[in-house]
Amino acid sequence: MTAYLDPRTGRQYPLDQPRWCGEGKAPLLLTPLPGMGRDDIAPIRSIWRYAASLPFLPAAPVSMGEGCTPLVEARIGEGTALLKCEWFMPTGSFKDRGASVMLSLLREQGVQAVLEDSSGNGGAAVSAYAAAGGMDATIYVPASTSPAKTVQARAAGADITLVPGTRQDCAEAAEAKAADIFYASHNWHPFFLHGTKTLAYELWEDLGFRAPDNVMVPCGAGSNVLGLHIGFSELLRAGQIARLPRLWAAQPANCGPIARAALGLPPQEARPTIAEGTAIAQPIRLPECVQALRESEGGAVLLEEAEIAAAALSLARRGVYVEPTCAQAAAAFIKLLDAGRIVSREATVVVLTGTGLKSTPRYAELLGVPL
Repeated sequence: MTAYLDPRTGRQYPLDQPRWCGEGKAPLLLTPLPGMGRDDIAPIRSIWRYAASLPFLPAAPVSMGEGCTPLVEARIGEGTALLKCEWFMPTGSFKDRGASVMLSLLREQGVQAVLEDSSGNGGAAVSAYAAAGGMDATIYVPASTSPAKTVQARAAGADITLVPGTRQDCAEAAEAKAADIFYASHNWHPFFLHGTKTLAYELWEDLGFRAPDNVMVPCGAGSNVLGLHIGFSELLRAGQIARLPRLWAAQPANCGPIARAALGLPPQEARPTIAEGTAIAQPIRLPECVQALRESEGGAVLLEEAEIAAAALSLARRGVYVEPTCAQAAAAFIKLLDAGRIVSREATVVVLTGTGLKSTPRYAELLGVPL
């Protein structure tokens, strides 16, 4: 039987009891699942076509057609990559995958009100999918957050609570409030990772039921890195692919704790970055992310602010308007290609996670124009 798993101690917890962490606030995964084959794909145009890979099937999934995003070949730098356009989602980011699965399975467990801490894409996705599922959502955000960043969540009917202090203070306040409202954190809950793993299944199907050679992923807390590793590991377990693709985590040099650990570099104090969606100074699953990168025989790339900005503008001038946060994946592709660590003839996917419409002020700064 599938169970919650503390990967650091091996302790397991029953899946039918809603929980967001283990003993001593240990971050949880799920025990390994067997994966699925092409004959198990459901005739549904959303991530729920891969429902056979999930721990259980809800009677009525909370879905708005997320997934099935375009995969577009494009010239990037001196090579050709496959752009996975994850901003083609109901709320404009990849986090809809995780929100759909997490809230569907939590609602099946009887949870009707959820708490999240996020001023960005995570909060927007949880708010929207809670609304779609008839659930109440409370979103904690730092009090310094620009009001424009919470409009999407407010429009979905979420209750926004402003928390004084830093982003870490906000997370700690949400964890304390979890005694009153179920903490459906996109950073903590393993069901969220099983939503993001559908990206692996989708790429497998996109590429004619084979794995790519490389996947470039913008990385903050690591949900896409871990989701891809979980999904491709299941496909390998099911005999559907011959090997894991190499996973490459792209992080800003100003705040890249996972990349620094993967590269064997000492920790460094976080500084502001244009890639604000990945500015997670204390990722809770850092050891698991590093392990996933190493098991895939991939690695990590640290990017300077100028490299991220140049990649964002270069993509925009090709008509691909995405958050600077996810333009890091394109910058990492260029850097690894130039270093000879990947080669152009390989099938390399560049995951673009969020729409540039959410970063208009950043682009105005880059272009030197007023809003």
